[in-house]
Amino acid sequence: MENGSTYNREAALRLVNYMEDVVISYVDKVIIEDAGFCGCPRCRLDVIAMALNDVKPKYVVTPKGFAYARMDNLEAQFQADTIVAVSKALKAVKEHPRH
Repeated sequence: MENGSTYNREAALRLVNYMEDVVISYVDKVIIEDAGFCGCPRCRLDVIAMALNDVKPKYVVTPKGFAYARMDNLEAQFQADTIVAVSKALKAVKEHPRH
């Protein structure tokens, strides 16, 4: 019976790439500030996808249905990597939008 209860506890958890939220938040800030960027959903998602492919993932385990605590002290290197990746992706999408 122990296996069943272990499974139930694990089923109530989810694996989340914390960097997804970090990148999305930063992309949304940059898009608002960049009047020359299209900002349509396709271009926004292209920037997010390209940036996420350039940053190291940071996975956390969190209960399903609950927001996980944000890491207030995100390492400086992660911040720098995120800024560089988003800037690079934004430039690429601006130069070659897929619409």
